[in-house]
Amino acid sequence: MKISDLKEKRIIHRPTRSFDEWGNRIYNEFEYEFTYNPTHKGNERERLFAKVIDMIPFFILFIFIFHLPVILGIIFSIPCVIISGIFCEWYFGTTLGKKIFKLKILDDNGNQPDFVKSLQRNILVLVNLWPVFTDFTPPPTQTWNAGGTQMNFSMHLNNKICKTYIVKESKVIEIKELLAQENKKAVH
Repeated sequence: MKISDLKEKRIIHRPTRSFDEWGNRIYNEFEYEFTYNPTHKGNERERLFAKVIDMIPFFILFIFIFHLPVILGIIFSIPCVIISGIFCEWYFGTTLGKKIFKLKILDDNGNQPDFVKSLQRNILVLVNLWPVFTDFTPPPTQTWNAGGTQMNFSMHLNNKICKTYIVKESKVIEIKELLAQENKKAVH
């Protein structure tokens, strides 16, 4: 069983037009199976900051030790982060920045990625830095906010291609238990 095959059952309550004798609305219950999502809300921002934290030691090295201009320090830091990310994810299952945010990388089987998978992820990380522009319209209750365009980073494309997941360290046990339960069901 793989993480991408896991399902999560949820009960959705839909209102009807009927009311009970006390005037309370009657709801119908529907049970649906959704694809299990091991990630958490707000993980794209955490991952972007984790990548910046991973770049800081290399940036400092190039600026203060090699006395390079700032722009060259940034440009040279990017391949260094990719290379160090390959080895750190393969060996530790996380990088320094992800460790600070308590994030862990799992492959589709629930294990930390092997060397080839980590290599693929980190080479494809450059695609994640491509910005995505979306229109923003504030809710009607917030008339003081102006609408406009927001710039976001799509920090999941490399994971989608490589079938890897960035999860909180506290959720790893839950994922492994779900995989073990599904494997038991598949055996019987």
